[in-house]
This record gives sequence, structure tokens and C-alpha cells, in this order.
Amino acid sequence: MNPKIFPVEEATIAGMHSAMVAGKLTTCRMVETYLNRITAYDKTGPSLNAVISLNPRALEIADSLDRQFEKSGFVGPLHGIPVLLKDNIFTFDMPTTGGSLSLEGFIPPGDATVTQKLREAGAIILAKVNLHEFAIWGETISSIAGQTLNPYDLTRAPGGSSGGTGAGLAANFGLVGLGTDTVNSVRSPASANSIVGLRPTMGLISREGVIPYSLTQDTVGPMARTVSDVAALLNVLVGYDPNDPVTAWAVGNYPKDYRSFLNPDGLRGMRLGVMRSLFGGLEEHREVNLAMETCLCAMEEQGATLINIEDPIIDINQLLSEVSVHLYDLRQHLNDFLQNLGDAVPLHSLEEIIATGKFHQGIWNVLLKAVQLTHEDPAYNKRLVRQTELRIKVLEIMADFELDALVYPHQRRLVMPVGKTLIERNGVLAATTGFPAIALPGGFSAPTPSAPLGVPIGIELLGRPWTERKLIKMAYSLEQATRIRRSPESTPPL
Repeated sequence: MNPKIFPVEEATIAGMHSAMVAGKLTTCRMVETYLNRITAYDKTGPSLNAVISLNPRALEIADSLDRQFEKSGFVGPLHGIPVLLKDNIFTFDMPTTGGSLSLEGFIPPGDATVTQKLREAGAIILAKVNLHEFAIWGETISSIAGQTLNPYDLTRAPGGSSGGTGAGLAANFGLVGLGTDTVNSVRSPASANSIVGLRPTMGLISREGVIPYSLTQDTVGPMARTVSDVAALLNVLVGYDPNDPVTAWAVGNYPKDYRSFLNPDGLRGMRLGVMRSLFGGLEEHREVNLAMETCLCAMEEQGATLINIEDPIIDINQLLSEVSVHLYDLRQHLNDFLQNLGDAVPLHSLEEIIATGKFHQGIWNVLLKAVQLTHEDPAYNKRLVRQTELRIKVLEIMADFELDALVYPHQRRLVMPVGKTLIERNGVLAATTGFPAIALPGGFSAPTPSAPLGVPIGIELLGRPWTERKLIKMAYSLEQATRIRRSPESTPPL
């Protein structure tokens, strides 16, 4: 079969499945093509360095799925779909390292709940991809794999901590992927790589079998090149899991099919609050602001009503320094997780990880700080109280202005160059409220020699709890009206 009959670059789940039904594509051919792209572009060519490990059985599984398809059709809604999985999500048949040399070679005793759901739906775990070590920060550098690069500008970071998933999907190393999000970590790489990333309402998706950072704020989130594929992934991932009790909140709070909300006219009649306090006002913010204004105009043209919200109560730096509890949770939640694994894992505490010295020195200060913080500290409870106050304040703004969602740039400036710390990301608002938010392509900066298409810019929509269906509806409408996403020039078709 000629792979040019159906190019996998920029393909969607629906497109792949239609090509299979038409006899233009097999799962084996699809997997071979993605593997060839990884070989050409991950460690050679632009050397994106997004992949930590490949599934050695990927082609074997693909062949089995092709044989099943010939007999009885699709085995599930994700039949044959190659998935990029952030390497803090358990896989029973591949190592899960959290990006750290301290866990090199560790093969979990079982799949994470989300991994199991993907497999049952017919997906193939194609690769485990890089992350900022233990998902601690946003530049996607780890001791196990090093620095991942942004395929649109090889001098810049890919966002993070799920930057391996973001860069890999942008470069067409797989069709869809999963990340995790504690502060910004699904939406940051979505913004930086011109893809779509959804942070769900806390409790919608199980975290069982995911190396924790802060169970108060951790979520698993679907990532893809299109809103429709994020919706398809969400269908498979959601639901109650007794091994993650917070998912009991999800019962009765999700639809049968998120794809039914893929309405190109979905912005009509919506009221959106433009959070002007989350925009920058300096020269370094200009290109992001220009892209945002273009998107806002498109929203109005699609029938949305925009209301400027000038209320400065939401200070992102304050949310990080006084409201987020991620550092207070890290030691307690990681230690409990490792200890519950018993002899299956070589290390059982943050203290033991530090003692090995097998981690990237860039997280040294964070680890030293986290190991000294406890839940008994009065500051921890103060932050939890502030989170409750923040939820009420955000809901109050939405009620006072009769809003369906808030809208703002995910990052006020372009994603930072490699070696610089990512700053001015607005994703902490969703993380500290637990509310759902979706980031999608919002534009590009002006082209430069290192960024021939420009640097991607992401727009973010935040809604009330359990309104993922409405966010998908609005995001799809904006996506269809603007058609912003473009493939990076650093990884062209082979």
C-alpha cells in the first residue's frame, strides 16, 4: 500500500477511520509512518527530543488490530489510534520514569486507569514522551531525556510540563496524546505548539496510576491537534473510578458523547468575559495581544457577546505564591504513592529520590523546598481557604455578568527560549479553582529566522465546573472559524 494514498500528517481520528473503511489505510501502515517520523525528527534532523521510549510491540499490536478489523470491524472508538503518553502515566509493559533517572527502568505493576481505558477503546500506546521531571515545572527538561525543543522554533521550549506530548503531536509523532496538569501543564504545551489541550473539572478523569505532584490540583488531560479529537478522547477517559474517589463527583456530570457538541455555530449567543487583568501591557506582550484581538473579533463575528472584565482581583503571581498548594502536597502525596507500590518500585520517598542525586539539577531547589513543607503548616490550610474564596469569586464574576466562560491568553508573552524559566502563564487560575479550561491555537507571532511560521500563541477558555461540553462547543466554533493551526516546517512530510 502506498502511504501517500492517505498521509497521516494532520490526520484526525475520524479521517483515519474513514480511510481504513475505504481500504486506503491500515493500522500497521499508520504506525509505521509515525515511527518513521519519530526516527527522522526526534533524535536526528531537528532533534526535538520528545520521545523517551517506544512501544516495542506497537507493530505487533497494530497487526492484531488489522486482523480484527478484517473480521468484525472496529474494536472500539479509538481503534488503531497511536497515542503519545506522558511518562508519568503507568504502562504495565513499558517503563514509567516521571522523567527521572532515579526511576530509570521502572516498569509498573499495572496500567493507569486512563491507559487501560485507552487500550480497551482500541488505542495503541505508541510512545512514552518527555516531561519536566516529575512534572515539576514548565520547560520540559529531565534527567532521563534532556531538553525537548519546540518544533516551531528550535531555540524555544515547548511549554510544559507535558511538553513531550505537545511537541510530539505538533510534529505528527502520534495522532493524540495525554498530559497531566497541576498548574499549567496541559494547556502550556497546547499554547506553545498550536494544538488543543483540555484541563477537565477536578474529578472528571481518574488519576489512579499517575505519579502525583499534588492530588489537590492534579488532573489528566486530553491533547490533540483538533477539538474534535479532544472530544473523542474525553469520551473514553471520563467516569467514576473507585481507586480515585474524587471521581465520584463526576457521576451524572458528563454527557454520553462530547462530540455531539461539535457545533460550528457554537459561539452564537454565548457571553464571554474577557479577563483584561490577564493580558500584558508591555512591548513583550504586543504579539500575543494582537493575536488575542484577532480571535476576539472572530468570536464576535460568530455571534458571541464579549464583556470586558477589568476586575484586577485575579493576580496570577499571587495565585502561585499564596493560593496554589502544589509544593505543599508534593512530599506527602508522592511518598504515599511510592509506599503503596511496595517492592514494585525501587524508591519509596522524596527523601530517597534526593539521596540518589539522580535527577536534573534544575529541580534541586524545588525538591529541597518541598521536602520541608507539610500539611501541618498553617500556610497550607490558608491556601486551601483561599482556593475556596477564589472559586466563589470567579463564579460571582460569571454570575454578575451572566457569562458562559472567561477568555484570556494562556501565556501573556511568547513561550520562552530554552534555558529561560516560563513566566506569565495564566493557567494557574483553572488549577487553583479546579474549574475546566481549554487552550487552543490563537495565532502566531511574526516569522523570524528561527521561527519561519512564527511562534504559536494560545487562547484559553475557562468555564464553570462540569461545563466541558460548552467549552468544546465554543472552542470548536472558534477553531472552525479561524483555522489557525499549521504544521511546523521543521518536521515536513517524509
